[in-house]
Amino acid sequence: MNLLKNIKTTAINVFQNEANALLNLIPHIGADFEACVEDILKSKGRVVITGIGKSAIVSNKIVATLNSTGTPSLFMHAADAIHGDLGMIKKEDFVICVSKSGNTPEIKVLVPMLKQVGNKLISIVGNRNSYLAKQSDYLLFTGIEEEACPNNLAPTTSTTVQMAMGDALAVCLLTARGFNAESFARFHPGGSLGKQLYLKVEDVIDKSLVPMVEENASLKDVILEISSKRLGATAVVDAEKNLKGIITDGDLRRMLQNNFELNEIKAKEIMSKTPKVIALGEFAVKAVELMKTFNITQLVVKDGATLVGFIHIHDLMKEGIV
Repeated sequence: MNLLKNIKTTAINVFQNEANALLNLIPHIGADFEACVEDILKSKGRVVITGIGKSAIVSNKIVATLNSTGTPSLFMHAADAIHGDLGMIKKEDFVICVSKSGNTPEIKVLVPMLKQVGNKLISIVGNRNSYLAKQSDYLLFTGIEEEACPNNLAPTTSTTVQMAMGDALAVCLLTARGFNAESFARFHPGGSLGKQLYLKVEDVIDKSLVPMVEENASLKDVILEISSKRLGATAVVDAEKNLKGIITDGDLRRMLQNNFELNEIKAKEIMSKTPKVIALGEFAVKAVELMKTFNITQLVVKDGATLVGFIHIHDLMKEGIV
């Protein structure tokens, strides 16, 4: 039990250490940060992010966030940069160098070469007095008092604040650019988040499957229609094909619990007269919301006044938006 208690205490201490370090960044968001964002917004170049060790991993994450939110970016490993990869940088690019100490040998070789090309240099660094900090055009300070590691060795809190600074930079840039939900969808068409923002009902339903019976259809016809279309329901329409109601397999089960003369039952006698409907041009995520709200598995789809078919929960699950 003591071991378990120590594990819990250690985890809590990590959260407290990293949370405090993040809050301590707030006073350091000043003129350099604002000017850095404004310069990147005006630039026609890309943002190249470099680092070494754990800072290189953080750099990759910041690159991914920037790219996905409208700021073209690429990663360049600091060690590879001084062995040929500098060729990927254009003069108009901004270079962000991520480092805790700001004094690594690779940084000291890389920075003068960047200066020769004329790139603007932004440092995300934890030491104001470091070589990197003093050579930077913009300093984004990420200093910490100590790592969450009890030995104050393993990069833990330092990488957390680096990542947070990258997130702050990315969010400021996307906000200033007016990057909205539609913009996000364009950059994430294959993911579930993107699909929620662009996929519509008409993109999901199978218009060739339109289970439908008329109001005076027999119980046998209703069952055959539901079974043949395999959607668990059928629409009930009048002679002009106007929607009058819906019969689900649940309605059939409830009917069998009552004393009906099965041979005499008509569709209109067991249908639900207020089916839940969604428009063909509505977003598919709206269909998910309606199904969850009413605890149902399908919706009738209409295009204006015309019955188009059904959208089923399984259709939405296949698209990964449930």
